[in-house]
Amino acid sequence: MKVLFTIAGVILLCLPLGAAAQGDPHGVPDTVYADLSRIDETNWTITVSYTNDEAVAGLTVPLKMAAGLNRIVADSAIYTGGRVDHFTLKAFRPDTAIQCVLLGMVANLGPTYKRLEPGRGRLATIFVSSLDDKPIDTLIVDTATVPPGQQRLLSVADELQGTPPDTVRLSREEVRIYPVFVIRYMK
Repeated sequence: MKVLFTIAGVILLCLPLGAAAQGDPHGVPDTVYADLSRIDETNWTITVSYTNDEAVAGLTVPLKMAAGLNRIVADSAIYTGGRVDHFTLKAFRPDTAIQCVLLGMVANLGPTYKRLEPGRGRLATIFVSSLDDKPIDTLIVDTATVPPGQQRLLSVADELQGTPPDTVRLSREEVRIYPVFVIRYMK
């Protein structure tokens, strides 16, 4: 009988711990994918995709690129047909000197109410080419901190989470999401 009371007591004490463990306001880790694909000897694409489980109001995706001794440039990007095609601001800032590119996406800059709903799919496609028309054998991409303002891989959750009555108001610190970054070479 004493053993039964001890087990029951331990179970009752552990119940609040299970409820406290569900305190993550953003759920599972969001993930940014960079899918690299060769077009021809001197041109590649980087398809940037995103998987999220909460509504997102903005994203920054800074990428550092390298191709050995070959100088390369991210010469253009397209957002058309992607998950953020409806966003108000879709920015593309390449920096040839340090071989990096910064993608910036902001859902709202005015009285509209847009956001990136939970889901997965392509955000943008970046086109990379060789500056000296030398073949790009291997393209290496990583996320990095890049100017201006030391931008880093970041998404901003919409302020309201869930649906009423489960909606919780979040502070500005709690809406920052630092996604996982995955690089995949496509054939």
